[in-house]
Amino acid sequence: MHFRIRGLSSTPFLPYFGLPDAELAALGIIRYLVDSAPGYPDRIALRDAAIGDTVLLLNHVCQDANTPYRAAHAIFIREGATQTYDAVDQVPASMRIRLLSLRGYTQDGMMVDADVVDGTAIETLIARLFEDPTVSYIHVHNAKRGCYAGRIDRA
Repeated sequence: MHFRIRGLSSTPFLPYFGLPDAELAALGIIRYLVDSAPGYPDRIALRDAAIGDTVLLLNHVCQDANTPYRAAHAIFIREGATQTYDAVDQVPASMRIRLLSLRGYTQDGMMVDADVVDGTAIETLIARLFEDPTVSYIHVHNAKRGCYAGRIDRA
């Protein structure tokens, strides 16, 4: 089964790029200078930021469905990132190197299945979740910290 992985659009984050730290703090956002890699996975390009990049740590509503599974969590956005990751049957390196939680949702946002997988074996779990015809899409989260990592759709 073919799948499509997408990062977040940069559009809602563009107003934050370059804001002074005090203005970011008033919005509940923290800027970090990347000092180690990997460790700061950008949710737009779905790659770890490079040493010397700046990233913004902010809260993001990743599951906005009006269900008990509505969810938000902290994510990193690399300042200046504008190219959204969007690929069919390809897994970004930022997912390959992490322990992941995959959550299968129905069209109306109800979670019907979930499991944890090492990123090197993500395709197997994607296929298993999509075997269920009620699974419309899958959210990927980093299993250890719980951060939203991307969305998977049927391709």
